[in-house]
Amino acid sequence: MIGPGIGSWPARRARMDPASVALCTDDEELTYAGLAARVEHTAERLRELGVEPGDRVAYLGPNSIDTWVCFFATARAGGIFVSLNIRLAAPEIAYMLADSGSRVLVHSPECAGLATAAEPAERGVAHVLPAADLRPSPPPEAVAGSSPYPLDEADPVELDDPVLILYTSGTTGRPKGAVLTHGNLTWNTVNQLAHVDVLSSDVALCVAPLFHVTGLGQVSMPTLLKGGTVVVVPKFDAGGFLALIARRRATGFSAVPTMLQMMCEHPDWESADLSSLRYVIYGGSSIAEEVAQAWLDRGVVLQQGYGMTEASPGVFMALPDGAPSRPVSAGVPHFFTDVRLDVDGELVAGPGPGELMVRGPHVFPGYWNRPGETAQVLDDGWYRSGDVVRIEDDGWAYVVDRVKDMIISGGENIYPAEVESAITELADVSAAAVVAVPDPTWGEVGCAYVVLRPGADLDEIALRAHLEQRLARYKIPRYVELRDDLPRNATGKVLRSVLREQARQDHPTPH
Repeated sequence: MIGPGIGSWPARRARMDPASVALCTDDEELTYAGLAARVEHTAERLRELGVEPGDRVAYLGPNSIDTWVCFFATARAGGIFVSLNIRLAAPEIAYMLADSGSRVLVHSPECAGLATAAEPAERGVAHVLPAADLRPSPPPEAVAGSSPYPLDEADPVELDDPVLILYTSGTTGRPKGAVLTHGNLTWNTVNQLAHVDVLSSDVALCVAPLFHVTGLGQVSMPTLLKGGTVVVVPKFDAGGFLALIARRRATGFSAVPTMLQMMCEHPDWESADLSSLRYVIYGGSSIAEEVAQAWLDRGVVLQQGYGMTEASPGVFMALPDGAPSRPVSAGVPHFFTDVRLDVDGELVAGPGPGELMVRGPHVFPGYWNRPGETAQVLDDGWYRSGDVVRIEDDGWAYVVDRVKDMIISGGENIYPAEVESAITELADVSAAAVVAVPDPTWGEVGCAYVVLRPGADLDEIALRAHLEQRLARYKIPRYVELRDDLPRNATGKVLRSVLREQARQDHPTPH
């Protein structure tokens, strides 16, 4: 543990060094030597619990040093790390534990109740334990000199071996686990380093949740590969984060547009010291031009990145020299990334619009135990994104529309089918359709149009109470509208375009 002096960040060695700080919080720091020793200890503890190569180890908790250690230790033991979203409801966690076949569930103190409510034993989980139980005693520095790299005990892994499962909202109502390999994460990191000049002297703030691939891949892993320091932030608070940038002399971070907007609207914005920042990467949705301009006025160029879990995640990223004049562009392809546009079944390089297809060593091999859904999105190595992208003559890309009906709210992906499935579990509900409504803070929120069966007396309060037991709070529609019927075409398919327009009229965006 660190005393009060941690607030004044010491001068760091500008090279990779075992004594440099790898991970830290306000209460704890871990050098690279200490990290290596602690990972070895945790990997051995996992082996003692019966974890063998290919076994799944689930983790439930906010960003912490324990999260990183458990991730690296699972990989060290040859296992597959299943990172669970702490914002989910217990039934959602239970489903993911069962679907992944996780052998071990590790949880933080804050998530002990959620872990218990998910009934892991009934889902086939053999061991449930607090993260603290995996920590060594004495501290890792005290044993680091003994044998931090016992290679004779390590289980070898190949680049094609899976290392991570991240669950994405399902288009058919059930989340599916995207499998990422050691090679996927490695090549995404190389892509990031080719696009962003990360230094061994950098101090990156890890505020994007580690249960999303952005938290792992966009800034943190490149910084760790270069020997820099990652400051682990468990929860975002606009004022506190602005102060943290100054206190840590942070050089970069990644965020979603909602975070960036909250910071520039905070009372401390004008007085905040942002002079240490060299890059800020954002993604999840486009940003309002006035927000991008507010950061530019403070001397910080925002670089939009575009990607998806299935691509580990990077596909496009804006270049610092071109971003100010193209504030809503997703940028240009990463170095080891191939992109094409599907235009009426033909793959073309552009310019023009088309459904984006992605290929590269960072693209995932498929969904966990979902060969059918994998085949729907992978075609001869090309991943079908479901997004309509326009590529200009200069090679810069713009996201035009989504082929899918996905809603992006505060950087979280919401698939209407999943929400609709939960709504129609109610016997009083005949049909439901959920569409996106623009929101000034979250980008988009959901609006549910619900048709009740004759004689039903279900009200909005009861409907919301039902959803709160089954879905994460961010998935629950902001608005609920009861209707006699839904607009449909001649074949009975719901006309979502009509509902989206209706929703905009029913709930206009405030200015």
